[in-house]
Amino acid sequence: MKRLSAMLLIGTLVFGAVGCTNMNKTQQGALSGTAGGALLGAGISALAGGSGTTGALIGGGLGA
Repeated sequence: MKRLSAMLLIGTLVFGAVGCTNMNKTQQGALSGTAGGALLGAGISALAGGSGTTGALIGGGLGA
């Protein structure tokens, strides 16, 4: 299950990066905040012994 989650995350990042060419500054800021929040949430959750996926979802939502 962890491998599937990691593959989905990588796929989402790759497809998201391809679609960023025609974004305005507001959209780029929202995407950067979401990505940063997801990474930070997953990292904190993993360090605290929780679910990295749940931490990434919560962090991404807060970052957006």
